[in-house]
Amino acid sequence: MDVVGGAYEEWCLRPSWHEVFGSAGRAASAIAAMADDVKRTLHCYADARTAPVLEARCALEGTRLVATAVAATCSFRYTHALHRPEVEAPRSTYTPIVVKSEAILRFGMLEGDAVVHGKRVVYDPQGGLTGSPFNSNSSSADELFVVLNEREARASTGLGGDTTPYELAHATRALHAARGVVLKRGPLGALVLDGDDWSEVPAFQTDTVWKIGSGDVFAAHFALGWATQGRSAADSALRASLATAVYCDGRGFPTPAMLDAFPAKPVQASERWKAGRRPRVYLASPIFTLAQLWLVEQARESLRGFGLDVFSPYHDVGYGSADDVVQLDLEGIHISDLVFAIGDGLDSGTVYEIGYARAQKKPVVVYCENELSEDLKMFEGSNCVLCKDYVTSIYCALWTAMVL
Repeated sequence: MDVVGGAYEEWCLRPSWHEVFGSAGRAASAIAAMADDVKRTLHCYADARTAPVLEARCALEGTRLVATAVAATCSFRYTHALHRPEVEAPRSTYTPIVVKSEAILRFGMLEGDAVVHGKRVVYDPQGGLTGSPFNSNSSSADELFVVLNEREARASTGLGGDTTPYELAHATRALHAARGVVLKRGPLGALVLDGDDWSEVPAFQTDTVWKIGSGDVFAAHFALGWATQGRSAADSALRASLATAVYCDGRGFPTPAMLDAFPAKPVQASERWKAGRRPRVYLASPIFTLAQLWLVEQARESLRGFGLDVFSPYHDVGYGSADDVVQLDLEGIHISDLVFAIGDGLDSGTVYEIGYARAQKKPVVVYCENELSEDLKMFEGSNCVLCKDYVTSIYCALWTAMVL
């Protein structure tokens, strides 16, 4: 298996993270952990900072490294894993990397391009990095699968939100002249289009969610199964979804034993959710300092990013006296389906809102990173969902909303 794409330096503020991976680097490591018997080559650009790390890791994992030396590659800085990263990229692009092999996983890149020629090729265009068809740079494949999410597919095909996932997958296949498409649909799993056949695979719920690089792991495991192990596209996508869940749960790359032992819990969705209904979330939080307001903005953006309707007292009611705001805030809880509460600091107003919502039998998810278990006893005892990690708490709110 030849993997070609970016190998970048990555930072995350919370949880703390600083590594050299990038899409291709991460995919190569994921394949190495899963299949010792598959010969692996990583093709990428590398600068003075990334090259020593890549050389050491590839030596330890038994992966052949073919690195094109450049002055600078890219770096990604995240505040948290749901935040759009700050990207540093070279001002000019480099000469394309050329790869010829039987099985290839190609990723889109910022600092250059990859021209590939293979028998079985998997192409992950990597969001906005490139919207060009696979063969627009003279790449070729006897059989091609494209792996991407709905947002990427709509951007590249120009189709609007009224297009069904099946129509979107067919349009993507036509755009890339591919055999098939894996259309990732977030919490709804993935749609696999293979020739005239199609199937759906679920996403899986985890105790924690580490999001950075999860798509790279999915692409790596799909390519491993379909391009080298002779598995069907549907089976490869299912195993890729399981492997992604293992990775999200612990940041590590799954081994065969880990994959077999993983307690798979598919994400559930109500018929109302599938039909397009999106529950309303009441966003409870203190709003008195810059840090508190920043977190409210982040939470609102993250929840709305999953299509949820958010009632935020700060945005939808504002400041005022008790007579001005209290009844409006309580009415906001009444008209909402669940509550997402930022519990750090145990602000009296937020604690009251949590209790009021539970008295109304509404689900409550509490993000509380810094509070002692003893101080959270009432929340826990009243069946609130408690999360100490921000991204996990957002996903817990999403999963809760999906079954309502």
